[in-house]
Amino acid sequence: MNSYEVLKKSVSDLGVKSVAADLGLSTSLIYKWCQPSGTEDASGADNPLDRLAKMVELTGDTGPVEWLCQKADGYFVANSPIDECEAVPLLHMTRRIVREFSELLDVLTESIENDGVIDLKEADKIRMEWEQLKSSAESFVTCCEKGTYARLEGNHE
Repeated sequence: MNSYEVLKKSVSDLGVKSVAADLGLSTSLIYKWCQPSGTEDASGADNPLDRLAKMVELTGDTGPVEWLCQKADGYFVANSPIDECEAVPLLHMTRRIVREFSELLDVLTESIENDGVIDLKEADKIRMEWEQLKSSAESFVTCCEKGTYARLEGNHE
């Protein structure tokens, strides 16, 4: 889905006028954000999603996206590099997921055994381990979706 389509869908329930008024922007700008841009015949304008994507592309920093995900009560999980699927055999990938899960359980166990509670510092450690586990699992699923582990002639992993 294109960014302008995402925004168009997003403002459809409240309506462009209401969104524009709440943001302190003109309705014409909101309408332009909901139209294609970047080509000669397109009448839209670069919208906040396009600009955020460009900022991440320029800086290589996903911090703004991570912040936005947190504001939406979610979390950002980066996809694995495309070439990782070819480099990591199936058995190694499944071991990685099990290891990451084990490390998460170790942090949880240590936190609870320490004093029976999980303080904020321990919660940060748990979050870090959870993010690593999600990333490994996402890498595995991505590789599966790309057919990396499909049984092919000569592929017996």
